[in-house]
Amino acid sequence: MHNFTPQKLYLDKKTILITGAGDGIGKQAALHYAKFGATVILLGKTVVKLESVYDEIITNGGNEPAIVPLDLKGATAKHYRDMADTINDQFGCLDGLLHNASVLGHLGPFAQISEQDWQNVFQVNVTSQFLMTQALLPSLKKAPHSSVIFTTSSVGVQGRAYWGPYSISKFATQGMMQVLADEYDNSSIRFNCINPGATKTTMRAKAFPAENADHLKTPEQIMPLYLYLMDNEKSTENGQTIDAQPK
Repeated sequence: MHNFTPQKLYLDKKTILITGAGDGIGKQAALHYAKFGATVILLGKTVVKLESVYDEIITNGGNEPAIVPLDLKGATAKHYRDMADTINDQFGCLDGLLHNASVLGHLGPFAQISEQDWQNVFQVNVTSQFLMTQALLPSLKKAPHSSVIFTTSSVGVQGRAYWGPYSISKFATQGMMQVLADEYDNSSIRFNCINPGATKTTMRAKAFPAENADHLKTPEQIMPLYLYLMDNEKSTENGQTIDAQPK
């Protein structure tokens, strides 16, 4: 799966929604899914970034994407229900969902975590994913096969000092994925987590400002796993947490 080479246009006639699609891993996932034939729905809070990804997909000859400008920090259940209705009206169903967007929050001692920082991190990293997935389940059920990918972290597998809200939110993300995978086992929907590992992203630079980013893999280099988990013929995984950079 880590050396997965897709067949040309293996995602043809598929519709895939990517959160945090404006840059980093989300942008590369959108570009790669579009390259292999998918119609992608670009969700993010910065319109100019989404428009740039849109333009790049069109320039590369991909299907025209849809843009959903939405700040997960302030989005409500109604926003997600309305989005689901629009997806059903325009596309009929949803074949894939990549929960990529996350916020890091402040790193520091547990005793100094502010309630506001805790709420902000959990709103984006957990609550938004709960509300969005719940709203989109009917659209995912309508597809012959669909794949939902959550994004976790090594600190969501083993807690790490000073990473409080982010680390705990990723444990919650894995729990959500496992609950869904168990509930929908033997159904047409698969749920899995990807741990991207140390990747050259804005969030990584914020967490490790002194690190030499040239030694890290780029988002583009870890795309084979993201492509593999959207292949409903090759991939049968469900309820798994998979490292994009296995040791």
